[in-house]
Amino acid sequence: MGGRQLPGLRIGLTGGIGSGKSTVARRFAALGALVVDSDALAQALTAPGGAAIPAIAAAFGVEMIAADGAMDRARMRALVFGQPAQRQRLEAILHPMIGEATRAQASRAGAGQPIVFDVPLLTESGTWRGRVDRILVVDCREATQVARVVQRSGWTADAVERTLAQQASRAQRRAIADAVIYNEALTLEQLEGEVDALWASWATK
Repeated sequence: MGGRQLPGLRIGLTGGIGSGKSTVARRFAALGALVVDSDALAQALTAPGGAAIPAIAAAFGVEMIAADGAMDRARMRALVFGQPAQRQRLEAILHPMIGEATRAQASRAGAGQPIVFDVPLLTESGTWRGRVDRILVVDCREATQVARVVQRSGWTADAVERTLAQQASRAQRRAIADAVIYNEALTLEQLEGEVDALWASWATK
C-alpha cells in the first residue's frame, strides 16, 4: 500500500458473533497492524492458572471452575444469561484485568504502527469512542450470524440467538461506526479487498 503511516492510529474493530470480525482482524495484522484481541485476553485470564481464576472462584464458588482449572464457560454462560446482576459481577472482575492487559499489549506497538483493538463489546462499553481514531463495524444479517456460528461451533441456533440478544443491535453498532463492512455474501478475497481499501485510506497517506 505504500505511504507514510500516521503515528499512533488507533482503530476500534467490532461486530456481532459470526460477522467475520476475526477474519478482518487477521487481515489487518497481515497488513502490518498490531492487533489487540480483547476476547483472547479474556480467555487467557480465565484459562487454567489465569489471573482471574481466584477472584472468580471467590465470587461465584469453586463449582464455576472446571477440573482443568479454567473457568467453566458453559456453566458461567448459563448463570449470567438473563441475570444482569450476575453478569455485572463477572464483568467487575474481568474488565479491569482486560483493560490492564489491553494497555500492556498496545504499548508494544512499534513507532507509527497502527493498532487495531478487536473488541466484541465495543458498542456496549460506551467508552471506546474517545479511545480510538476510527471505528470499523463488520455487519451481516442475523440469520447469517446464526448459521455461521452453528456451523463452526456446534452451538444450537437457540443458543446463538440468546447470545445475539445479549449483544448490541446491528443498528446500535452501525450508529457509532466510521465505516461498515457488510460481510453478507463476500468471498474471502472480496472481504480482504475491503479491508485493504480502508487500510489505504486510514493508515497511510
